[in-house]
Amino acid sequence: MADSLVVCEVDESLKEKLKKFRFRKETNNAAILMKIDMVKQLVVVEEEYENITLDDLREELPERQPRFIVYSYKYNHADGRVSYPLCFIFSSPVGCKPEQQMMYAGSKNRLVQIAELTKVFETRNADDLTEEWLKKKLEFFR
Repeated sequence: MADSLVVCEVDESLKEKLKKFRFRKETNNAAILMKIDMVKQLVVVEEEYENITLDDLREELPERQPRFIVYSYKYNHADGRVSYPLCFIFSSPVGCKPEQQMMYAGSKNRLVQIAELTKVFETRNADDLTEEWLKKKLEFFR
């Protein structure tokens, strides 16, 4: 039942961006930062980043507002392999307004479905968003 709940729709241009982002050829770290337009009740692009580390991305996040992030990460494995996992990160900091948290939480599953991503992570503390944190999360998918 929770999977079918759609609180906010996803902007059509965002759907296109997500599709293109999934098939990008670049080998650098990149991100799409998304927010909910509370008036339109629509998930929209807030910003796009190329060549951005998680540390830099963390600095871009608002302190007390949730955000959705799709992050393309250049993962250098211990055995020398390189992969480029696409990660969906839901950042919902402590101290957000309850109605914002509800709108974001209720819109997350639909957005993940549209983005067709399987590596889905959540954090309540933006300080957790480090390369070490992401590598730990990605170990599950090996």
